[in-house]
Amino acid sequence: MKGVILAAGVSSRLRPLTDLVPKCLLELGGRSILGMTLANLVANGISDIVIVTGYREDQIRGFVRDTFPGLNVGFVRNDRFETTNNSYSLWLTERAVGGEGIVLLDSDIVFDRRIIGLLAGAGHDNCLAMKREKTLGDEEIKVQVGPGGAIQRIGKDVPTGAAAGESIGIEKMGREFLGSVYRILERMITREQNVNLFYEAAFQEAIAGGEVMMAVDVGGLHCIEIDTAEDLQSARRVSALLRDVSRP
Repeated sequence: MKGVILAAGVSSRLRPLTDLVPKCLLELGGRSILGMTLANLVANGISDIVIVTGYREDQIRGFVRDTFPGLNVGFVRNDRFETTNNSYSLWLTERAVGGEGIVLLDSDIVFDRRIIGLLAGAGHDNCLAMKREKTLGDEEIKVQVGPGGAIQRIGKDVPTGAAAGESIGIEKMGREFLGSVYRILERMITREQNVNLFYEAAFQEAIAGGEVMMAVDVGGLHCIEIDTAEDLQSARRVSALLRDVSRP
């Protein structure tokens, strides 16, 4: 199983902090977000990794080369990073993944390494990490589940009253489900020219077509997605609670 990290975006909402450095290389208490993510993958036995780059690509490549010299990391460049969304970046990874299952991660998450272990040990080929939140808004990727935890709907358009929680941007997908996702993305991107969807739209279509993806509650394990300066401040506090993570 490979780890896939999507790190192509400009992160304009964090400017000026991201004017000169990609968001994934912002530091929290001396540790970069990407460094923590890579350390978390390695700690869970995943050392074959694909990173999708775009904005400030050279900095990301240099960081990985200098900080994780023994790690098997391949890079895929999203040349259209300024005008596409994360579905496009995921679509670009098909050849690099080579028919294997993956753990997919957004590059702007600070999280407890045990979350990957939860997904690996959940007993499901396809599952995502879900955080139960008392307050959900329009911006969160919300998850509606049925009996047993199978996902029925996923996306920002899920009514807050129907949502069991929020997807935190970490998923495990087996080769069959992932193959369906790639086929859906191929149609969306090459035939329909729709390059600005979130990849959860492909998950939703695969689920509607009969594929099964389960929601795995992360419980009290810490995780936070960083989109704004306020998120960054919260992430600094979360990072301080996760000092057992190996220093990148």
